[in-house]
Amino acid sequence: MSTVSGTAPRTTPAWRLGRVGRKAALLVHVVSGGVWIGVDVIVAVLVLTGRFADSPSTRGLAYRALASFVVWPMLTAGLVCLASGLLLGLGSKYGLVRYWWVLVKLVLNVLLCTLVLVALRPGMEEVAAYGVALESGGTADLDVANLYFPPLVSLCTLAFASWLGVFKPWGRVRERA
Repeated sequence: MSTVSGTAPRTTPAWRLGRVGRKAALLVHVVSGGVWIGVDVIVAVLVLTGRFADSPSTRGLAYRALASFVVWPMLTAGLVCLASGLLLGLGSKYGLVRYWWVLVKLVLNVLLCTLVLVALRPGMEEVAAYGVALESGGTADLDVANLYFPPLVSLCTLAFASWLGVFKPWGRVRERA
């Protein structure tokens, strides 16, 4: 590659998404991120309903819904967001590790998907059992205070990732010589 007027040669991906392909991938990425945020809002509503509702049956229903709803829709939205982000990174000028904002979004996405599987999923059977016990009027001993953290952490992280995608701060990972 030759340089023009002393500028460094541009490195381009082996293949590039076309205009329509990039817009389609971007649409899928934005919508899946929005779905992920929506699922997190529903999780927050269920957690708060489970904690503060007056009726034990309402509280129990909220915990049962949380246990049956939280993991797979959230993980699916996260993985679709990850796949579309990878496609955008590999097929566009931004790359996967060319810009800090893309790299940070990638790491956050992988981290959140991992947390859904490792930290959230294992406790859902106990949350469902707790909900059943509340609905039946029995007593159940489960500390559900830690359920506040998943939607709080995820919503803050996804809001930050959205900010990164809009404002694209920090520049390149490595400046060209």
